Amino acid sequence: MQVAVVTFDGFNELDSFIASALINRCRKDGLEAFITTPTPVVASMNGVEVTGQRPMEFVREADVVLIGSGVKARDVVADDRLISMLQLDPSRQLIGSQCSGALVMARLGLLGSTPVCTDIKTRPFVEAAGVTVLDAPFHAEGNIATAGGCLASQYLATWVISRTLGDDAVRDVLGYVAPVGESQETVERALRAVHAGEAALR
Repeated sequence: MQVAVVTFDGFNELDSFIASALINRCRKDGLEAFITTPTPVVASMNGVEVTGQRPMEFVREADVVLIGSGVKARDVVADDRLISMLQLDPSRQLIGSQCSGALVMARLGLLGSTPVCTDIKTRPFVEAAGVTVLDAPFHAEGNIATAGGCLASQYLATWVISRTLGDDAVRDVLGYVAPVGESQETVERALRAVHAGEAALR
């Protein structure tokens, strides 16, 4: 199972790297994430240059696509060429967004009436696109998920791991990376956030 972590120029390091690092702890179980970029090299919002592991065309074959956030998200949604590269299929792919990645999801027409989670600065722009924003860190309906707040990227990764490998795999991954002495608390908080986000509108 392959995960495309879509990473545009101006990206937020916490969004792309936390999700990909957590998911890649599941390589032995057949789940692997790749930083996926529209150009060979992209620079983060803090000037960190990263070489993409996969080109943007990879999103078509990936089993999971996570759309990261960044300071140029509004430029991305205004760029028809970039948007045309994101040929996604929610009937067969898990598709998630982090913070301002929700703007991309809306531009792609993936949300319908589904409410989203996003960050405080992006919220007014998402609402202006006619999308309801929840005061929550994570929400999912079917194969579509959104997370709000940089550190909620752990919840997006939790959702992917839970949906593909199960909650025990989440416990293994988060239990290892959690702050010492907070392993159980960290695992329980992440699973609670994800399962609550999946059940919110049932």
